[in-house]
Amino acid sequence: MKNGAPAWQEYCKTLAPGLQTACKQAVVSGGIGALLRQLEADQPEWPFQYRLERGGWYRPGGVLDAAGNPLSGNLEVWAEAELDAVGGDFAALLDELAATPRHATRLVGSTHYLVARTGDAPAEFLQLEIEQLQETVSHRLGEGEPNSLAELIDPLEIPVRPRPVLRVRNEPRYHFRRLAHVGATLERMAAWLPEAPPIQRLLLDWQNSSAGMTAEFSRHWLIAFREYLDRYRQTQYRAQIIAVFPGKLPEFAPAAGANGLKLHAALQGFDRQMGYPFAWFFHLLITRAVPHWVAQTAVEDSLNGFAYLPQRDMEIVRHWLHRPYVV
Repeated sequence: MKNGAPAWQEYCKTLAPGLQTACKQAVVSGGIGALLRQLEADQPEWPFQYRLERGGWYRPGGVLDAAGNPLSGNLEVWAEAELDAVGGDFAALLDELAATPRHATRLVGSTHYLVARTGDAPAEFLQLEIEQLQETVSHRLGEGEPNSLAELIDPLEIPVRPRPVLRVRNEPRYHFRRLAHVGATLERMAAWLPEAPPIQRLLLDWQNSSAGMTAEFSRHWLIAFREYLDRYRQTQYRAQIIAVFPGKLPEFAPAAGANGLKLHAALQGFDRQMGYPFAWFFHLLITRAVPHWVAQTAVEDSLNGFAYLPQRDMEIVRHWLHRPYVV
């Protein structure tokens, strides 16, 4: 439908407002099914499929007075303004906070990843990130003798266990985080580098392997992008590949030195649990669930006349051993 990174970037911007509205309208208590129905109603052209939830993170929220009334929705901005108001005197700010109690809040959340394919190549898919957030009371500002504004905002230890903010409409909510075309974003990343990054080579290996012949990349892997500003104040991205797998990855049983039938059976068993062929190679590169010695032993078995990998896969393993890369 769209061609090139700039076109996809602009297209994603046009979809974002509708997705933001859909996130606001979806009720968390309705579950993921309700969220998907809301997204489909807003964007029927792109039937997003749910893939993964990643949680256990938080970020600073806002500021409450002693009675629990909100003073600001942005703790960092509020703290910087208060410090400026006392001429940058951090000790004076702590004195004010001791005399007039203020409480910080946190946004505790998880990220839901959804995808919609746009083509046949591994990276040709839209990736939608939606945060599930709940605001909690974090700590009284100034307690614990912070030494800096950063420690005031986000102390290493919180004396009181966080609890939900007691005010109207504090139930968990969905928040639109990002919509990106993965292939276009990786293309933009590569444009700033002298040579193609390892992730591009991995995607090419996927496309040329038995995995790419039988499975969708976006069904088994996602790309977590992190934005940052370079020295020219331009937005850049870092990419991390995430395995889509429920629960803990299976352990690769054979000890170092296993070969032949034993190694062949282990590779088949691992692929079967992952749900597609040649999965062991990509987990060797990405999750390290399969140790590196397996690649060398598989090639040695082939040279000794026991070729249990398809030729296309064996060529990829050999090439990696000759020119290894990590992602």
